[in-house]
Amino acid sequence: MFQNTIRNNIRNNIKNQFKFKSFIRNSSIISVHRDTAENNPEIPFEFTEENAKKAEIIIQKYPPQYKKGACMPLLDLAQRQIGFTSISAMNYVAKKLNMPPMRVYEVATFYTMYQRKPVGKYHIQVCTTTPCQLCNSDQVMETIMDNLNLKPGQISNDGLFSLEEVECLGACANAPMFQINDDFYEDLHDKEEILKILDSFKNGKPLKAGTTKRESCEPYSGPKTLIQDECLDVSKITRSDL
Repeated sequence: MFQNTIRNNIRNNIKNQFKFKSFIRNSSIISVHRDTAENNPEIPFEFTEENAKKAEIIIQKYPPQYKKGACMPLLDLAQRQIGFTSISAMNYVAKKLNMPPMRVYEVATFYTMYQRKPVGKYHIQVCTTTPCQLCNSDQVMETIMDNLNLKPGQISNDGLFSLEEVECLGACANAPMFQINDDFYEDLHDKEEILKILDSFKNGKPLKAGTTKRESCEPYSGPKTLIQDECLDVSKITRSDL
């Protein structure tokens, strides 16, 4: 309750500052599985020959009594094979690792990296956690929703895009940002930058991931530390008896 109050206050302050329309946040993720035509236990799943070999290599990294530790990488491998983490894929991983299926379900429903229903070719995940929100991530979400005519949890009619609102993606220093498939696009302060990225995916020529404003997470004005031409001679600045 307290966290929601703080979040709403921040959101209102940003809204008043940037003067853009608001969108209603609704969770697009539910933990309960509902059978659908494209995702139900009757649809068979197993790794391809290539992925089966990858799975065995992954499992061998763990002691036999702890092979359940391979649950997350195997779920990721299954998702990359069929595009999402289906209930059949989860059951398959559970059987392969000798785990109760519920334990696998718990993992798949906890992490937003696992898509438990089909997504678009380009899956957009917009971070709206506090650091990004302070940098106006609501404007990022608004721009994407308006441009693609999508709401979180939906797929575009052509199957090209899907949209999801997620918690922290770990790029707070370069906020606001969003992730498209495996790639981060950061420092999205201007609407034009966002539209340019979306258009590049529409045209089948995605722009390079990252940020065009700076190198990595250094300040906009350039690096401030570790820029000496020569390595520091520690002996010149420390006691001789050390």
